[in-house]
Amino acid sequence: MKIAFVGKGGSGKTTLSSLFIRHLAADGAPVVAVDADINQHLGAALGLDEAEAAALPAMGENLPLIKDYLRGGNPRIASAETMIKTTPPGEGSRLLRVREDNPVYDACARPVGLDGGTVRLMVTGPFTDADLGVACYHSKTGAVELCLNHLVDGPDEYVVVDMTAGSDSFASGMFTRFDMTFLVAEPTRKGVSVYRQYKEYARDFGVALKVVGNKVQGPDDLDFLRAEVGDDLLVTVGHSDWVRAMEKGRPPRFDRLEESNRLALRTLRAAADATYGLRDPERYTRQMVHFHLKNAQSWGNERTGADLAAQVDPGFVLGESVTAGA
Repeated sequence: MKIAFVGKGGSGKTTLSSLFIRHLAADGAPVVAVDADINQHLGAALGLDEAEAAALPAMGENLPLIKDYLRGGNPRIASAETMIKTTPPGEGSRLLRVREDNPVYDACARPVGLDGGTVRLMVTGPFTDADLGVACYHSKTGAVELCLNHLVDGPDEYVVVDMTAGSDSFASGMFTRFDMTFLVAEPTRKGVSVYRQYKEYARDFGVALKVVGNKVQGPDDLDFLRAEVGDDLLVTVGHSDWVRAMEKGRPPRFDRLEESNRLALRTLRAAADATYGLRDPERYTRQMVHFHLKNAQSWGNERTGADLAAQVDPGFVLGESVTAGA
């Protein structure tokens, strides 16, 4: 299952995504965790110290390797240099699977031990001073989108992505790459504004969207969220002494998380798992192609000097039954 956590800056999406990852790991589920936020905090939320988090390899810096590996023997892609973030797989492409070992994971993922299990953590890399004026953050998250476009996962496997804040993910088609999107919202007008943006953009793409109310302190906060987001409100989360200890770098064992918050995490997993039966591989692939053609026409063809529409394999559908190319 591919799951995104989104929300405005400061909403608590990184904290909640890290709790969800810990919850999955405690149950022994295989997890690939991805920090795609411009502010790279997921590693610290999963217990890494400052030096360990800074030493994580950046996916953006390994983009040539990622492209070369995923291209495989696809005859429609002339070279790795002509691949862009939206390039879809086709016959001969190499695909990624959650449980396997491959050169992309070797270069970009690092194991993080959590209570009950180990997860693979990948990060886009921070937006540095060297990027100012010459790059946008979407050039870094492009590595994440390319990997998601080539990822095959099953119902008992999880890829959890901590997305960039606000509605920046709509600059590409990455918001359509998930089985479930959890939008973390505080009970304030600003807190639900990102929800309205997501709801509007996602309406035409069949995106499964549920709201997680965070920092909810009483009935008034709950009533406010219910009035603003209606049936999209899945669950709410309140104050947590466990989270406060974690933010100080001294988290207790995960089984000491408050029962109310453990119940909330179980609710999130059940909602994500329920979307498996709604998967439509043909629609998923069609949306991938839609955004690729859109990006190709607006900037990709000029940037690469190639007709990127020719990369589309009309007979290819990405699904669990497809096999990887050589």
